[in-house]
Amino acid sequence: MWQSLHASLQQNNFTVVTVAMDEPEAARPWIEAAQPTFPCLIDRNHHVADLYNMVNVPQATWIDEQGQIVRPPENAGSSDAFRHMNRSTLQMSPEQIAERNRTKQIYVAAVRDWALKGSASEFAYDAAAARARLRLPDAAIARAHAHFRLAQCLLKRGRSEEAARNFADASRLHPDSWTIWRQAAQKDASGLAVGPQFWARVDALGDRPYHRPVEIKGLGEGNA
Repeated sequence: MWQSLHASLQQNNFTVVTVAMDEPEAARPWIEAAQPTFPCLIDRNHHVADLYNMVNVPQATWIDEQGQIVRPPENAGSSDAFRHMNRSTLQMSPEQIAERNRTKQIYVAAVRDWALKGSASEFAYDAAAARARLRLPDAAIARAHAHFRLAQCLLKRGRSEEAARNFADASRLHPDSWTIWRQAAQKDASGLAVGPQFWARVDALGDRPYHRPVEIKGLGEGNA
């Protein structure tokens, strides 16, 4: 999705930059499989999540040529349709796949419109509107990221028990952050945290969304 968008719009001074909030060995196979021609970064210490208050993947921030945020961090084209998949086979129904694809198409079309029209795009916020939609971190979230970085440091030094305690403290202080939670969660053979722990955490959301709804026409109901 992102490679196609980048390739078709780079002549319009549009660039995709992806950031994997993971360990290099976990992110590398996915990057190599995608064969991107745009910059791909690996942020093992979650500096980007800390700076932009990102809590899940995929999330995106739109930044213009002047370095101004046009749209603050938001769900980048994913839906909650996966919550109703067959959990034994991890297979989605044709209807769920269609919903997922529809959400991606609408979001990508909005990005394309902005890349072509700039500030004239209906999807671009002015400075005041973008500022009003920022979700700023509080003191607990700042402490959570400090615990997370400490946990990463301890883990590199082989102090796994202390690292685990700090990962747990980070998740406790910032329970909305799935990016923090994943780093200490059990992974499957492909390196994804999609086991029983994950589904229990998803179920605990109740009626709350996993992917926050995006303020783009046609996406509110699809992501709720």
